[in-house]
Amino acid sequence: MKAIVLCAGKATRLRPLSHSTPKHLIPLGNREILSYVLLQIADAGIREVGIIISPDTGARIREAIGDGAAWGLDVQYITQEVPGGLAHAVKVSRHFLGDSDFLMFLGDNLIEGGVAPLLKGFCESKPDGLVLLREVEDPRRFGVAELDEHGHVVRLVEKPKEPKSNLALVGAYVFTRAVHEAIDQTGPSWRGELEITDAIQKLLDTGKTVVSHILKGWWLDTGTKADILEANRVLLGAVGKTGGMTPVPGLAACEVGVSCDASVSGCRIEEPVSVAADCVLKDCCVGPYVSLGKGVRVTGATITNSIVMEGAEIVGSFTVEESIVGSRSRISVEKPEGSLRLFLDSDSSVELR
Repeated sequence: MKAIVLCAGKATRLRPLSHSTPKHLIPLGNREILSYVLLQIADAGIREVGIIISPDTGARIREAIGDGAAWGLDVQYITQEVPGGLAHAVKVSRHFLGDSDFLMFLGDNLIEGGVAPLLKGFCESKPDGLVLLREVEDPRRFGVAELDEHGHVVRLVEKPKEPKSNLALVGAYVFTRAVHEAIDQTGPSWRGELEITDAIQKLLDTGKTVVSHILKGWWLDTGTKADILEANRVLLGAVGKTGGMTPVPGLAACEVGVSCDASVSGCRIEEPVSVAADCVLKDCCVGPYVSLGKGVRVTGATITNSIVMEGAEIVGSFTVEESIVGSRSRISVEKPEGSLRLFLDSDSSVELR
């Protein structure tokens, strides 16, 4: 079994931050989103991983992940020159995948309990494909699966106006080599992309078996600022319940608590938080659900439900909430009024006087 991880998206909904930081490297609990994905793959027993990258952000991802040894993985990089869709990502990975069964995992998705149960279900039923599904409140926003009484997929509909099911496709799939022929037999959608839903439907239309695994826990799709802050809350809360000492499947990389190498004086800390090494906190209030990257400096401010990335500085008697602050940014407020909600790229400067 091999895995491919899709990290070639442009993340336009996360601009301006995604101009400087690839979405997959945005930190949650002071670990990159992609780090959790790789950890969940390693926990499932897969060792050979192909990371699909774009020409724009690929170098940053290569630099951060390297050869994958930190996760016990053998990582190779596959460039997707144009954003041609999920099935196109499989197509450009064919040389890496060969005839192996494989897991396809979106690099900005996190799944409670990891992907090991998904692979177990695939090995037990030996289908041509397996899709991960989850019940959602508004299935019109997603690809939706219709199942028979045995849990087999009988039809897929992309963003249906009148859905016959509330089971949405989550960002993890398992396939045999049969999917390659199915992709070859499909053409671009109205968006000009090769859709994985069309390939799966082709498997069904040609008599292949596609089964489902229904996720009961949380699913985090980190496509927007609100999604990322929610993911930060969920991860800090999940690990914080164990005191950061008990392994949580797929989340062991999350750092909860205050680093022993941080300097804290005159502050109130409301857990769960993740405060990295070399932070300097003075006369401030931090938490709950706050991640402060390495070397962050906070003086006088109150910070709640936010991510402040490495080397940023926040000065003044004011409140920062529901915010993402890029690396090395500086925020200074002399006359506080209310609170600030910020979404800043790296090396930004905000001064209110």
